[in-house]
Amino acid sequence: MTTLPPPATELSADEARRIALRAQGFLGAPERRGGVRGVLRHLGAVQLDTISVLARSHELIPYARLGAVGRRTVEDAYWTEGHSFEYWSHAACILPVEEWPHFAFRRRSYRARPHWNHDLPDGVYDQVIKQLRAEGPLTATELGGAKNGGEWWDWSGSKVAVERALMYGEVVCTERRSWKRVYDLAERAIPDDLLHDELDDAECLRRLVRLAGQSLGVGTRADIADYHRLKGEQFDAVVADSGLVPVTVEGWSKPAWADPQALASEPRGRHRTTLLSPFDSLVWERARTERIFGFTHRLEAYVPKPKRVYGYFAMPLLSGGKLLGRVDPAREGTTLVARQVSLDTPKAVAPMARALREAAEWVGCDSVRIERVDRPELTADLVRAVSA
Repeated sequence: MTTLPPPATELSADEARRIALRAQGFLGAPERRGGVRGVLRHLGAVQLDTISVLARSHELIPYARLGAVGRRTVEDAYWTEGHSFEYWSHAACILPVEEWPHFAFRRRSYRARPHWNHDLPDGVYDQVIKQLRAEGPLTATELGGAKNGGEWWDWSGSKVAVERALMYGEVVCTERRSWKRVYDLAERAIPDDLLHDELDDAECLRRLVRLAGQSLGVGTRADIADYHRLKGEQFDAVVADSGLVPVTVEGWSKPAWADPQALASEPRGRHRTTLLSPFDSLVWERARTERIFGFTHRLEAYVPKPKRVYGYFAMPLLSGGKLLGRVDPAREGTTLVARQVSLDTPKAVAPMARALREAAEWVGCDSVRIERVDRPELTADLVRAVSA
């Protein structure tokens, strides 16, 4: 563990919560003027996931902060004009293109220590690179097929090769087309002034630790390291030179660090009422969510249906800077179906209704149907509220 200097300041639990909300764009939202690209730069990483209920998670992230921005606008903001690339960060994430140099440490690691279980036939890697150079951006299907015809992990040689090239940084994922990765050569997709691996590991890690601290506002060692899936010892090696400052937080049992700019002014502004993707960086780390909001959040999509408590894709409700409940949504034609609604208190009825109506309108639904509420005595109130 890191040898800690004295804390720069002491924060109450409420101050830490508000700092985290502002850092994530839910209080005051200073990056609202920058639109979707501003959200991406502010967060530093937007996680991708295959699940699509209301919309895919990378669409839900800007929606939660900006409101009903058009879904086509979201995609264009991410993928056009070379503003971003996809790579391994917290998971598979959309990243601002200016961060390409700071993932050099991870590309070097993959090159030095490949962890592939797939065989790669001789010559296939070079052939994939040659085809991309000749034909331009292509999907794995266009490169010769993604699978051999077996189970989902039974990748074809061209798929293995292009994914290996992606990990190494010779190839870049520049967009998703019908959820398929579109690959291009890094030499074409990344601006010349960014296309290098010149930064040593320590400089890369300092930058990513600082970015994570800025995006979180305040966090523990585990919080900040997990943001870009760094190891604890990597955090320890660079945190003293990252620009983050040690703080103590009321009720937190472990040391914390904060972005000094987050401490420079009191968080103020309008709170957003919205439904959150389970993969939103405000709540993607379960222990942090429990510590800050007193809210236990778990994605149950991969839990057997009989064992689910809150539903397949339960989306937390954020309102007034607090997490007040959750809903497991679905879509049936032009109806948004709230299959299961969980409300902490009767005061959560109105914000849940508002969030459901706004989400329905955003995805083109003209009605909301409530199927089940965990507090049956609130069902009638919620039905009336969503119909008002």
